[in-house]
Amino acid sequence: MPLLSAFDSLPGRLDGSLLRAGDDGFDAARRPWNLSIDQLPAAVAAPAGLDDLRLILAAAREAGTPLAVQPSGHGASGDLSGAVIVRTAAFDRLEIDHGAGVVVVGSGVRWGAVVDALEGSGWAAPAGTSPVVSVAGYTLGGGHSWFSRTAGLGFDNLRAGWVLRPDGTHERIDDGSDPEAMWALRGAGGVVGIVTALEIDLVRAPAQWGAALTFDAADTAAVIRAVRDLAAVAPATLNVFVNSMRMPDVPMLPEAIRGKSFLTVQALSADGAADALLDGVRRSGAVQRETAGPTSLGALAAASGEPTEPTAGRGASVALDRLDDATIDALVEFRQAPEQAPIIGIDLRMLGGALDAPRRSGFASLASASWLLHALVPDFPGAPTEPGDASIAGLVDLLAPAVADRTVPTFLTPGQTLERCATESDLDRLRAVRASADPDAVLHEGRLPR
Repeated sequence: MPLLSAFDSLPGRLDGSLLRAGDDGFDAARRPWNLSIDQLPAAVAAPAGLDDLRLILAAAREAGTPLAVQPSGHGASGDLSGAVIVRTAAFDRLEIDHGAGVVVVGSGVRWGAVVDALEGSGWAAPAGTSPVVSVAGYTLGGGHSWFSRTAGLGFDNLRAGWVLRPDGTHERIDDGSDPEAMWALRGAGGVVGIVTALEIDLVRAPAQWGAALTFDAADTAAVIRAVRDLAAVAPATLNVFVNSMRMPDVPMLPEAIRGKSFLTVQALSADGAADALLDGVRRSGAVQRETAGPTSLGALAAASGEPTEPTAGRGASVALDRLDDATIDALVEFRQAPEQAPIIGIDLRMLGGALDAPRRSGFASLASASWLLHALVPDFPGAPTEPGDASIAGLVDLLAPAVADRTVPTFLTPGQTLERCATESDLDRLRAVRASADPDAVLHEGRLPR
């Protein structure tokens, strides 16, 4: 869909850039983080600052072309035909108030920069597991982190935002000045305005301690049961992830993991050593390798092995309201079937704690869920990719009886909408907030169901 004349003169007026189909660099600029998604916008804008952003907004209004803000390309769904993607890398404000435990972060800043700036300060960021995810995209989508049991979802730490309204007004808003807009920003993304910066509570964590226990895949069921039992007594300061890996036998992988299947339990305590709490997990199987001691979010990110460059892959995520023996047994049986080899990684995250009692009102919530599960079919040379879609669909079907009422938007997969994250009344409320804030629909509706 060609852009209307309102955009024709923009490139010469911007300090940043505007690339349209056919321009050099357009294909690279339009690519999302997940390279298996092919999004086809009309243009990609990279404003150099607020003045540029206002010019782009005015052109979009005149042309009737919606703007879709994608700071880093994470969370793309692919449905952006005719829209203009806005990249916000130039909005790089980063100010930390160590006394108050608050950080102000521009919408172009990625979590790794915040984590690095906090190293050794006694404060931690409510950051995702990847250092290259944007703070804004993560927080506005809900955001589940290593500290979610301790401090809630990413949005629960959102104090205020600087927002460019569809009418061109740029202002700081908080729960006192605009509670409805803040409610929408906490989980529903930027459907009420273009966020240029966020004010976020940090997490007090003067004694971060971590442990990683690796087991043979044969112990998977017993270990998951032990982690499930730990969840019933674990303090909110303890956060636990379980990673089931089934690595293909391909040359690009290190010898130590090539063709191997194993299970790793990772724990992070915000309040010092928690060795005793993990004893039941240790006894549930034969520990092949264990590391434990003082740690930091930076160290955890470095050890995660998550890609730091765009990559292709497919997957599925579900929030579970229970992890009973029947669900665990069915999951393990499915996992071990030879035809499910395309699913290389399955990640289980313990919920509860602060997630059950959000401090701030927001669209997103995991209060009804006990576990968050993500399965991944990566696309790299030699990895099995078929029947990847069938494997993912089979896993989702298997888990359906245990699926919670709501999940968090940052864990939606391409094509899924906010219907999976909210009640109908919440969706109606969100539509009303959006209609009031953006009556001309200048901003893309994101994952809001039509």
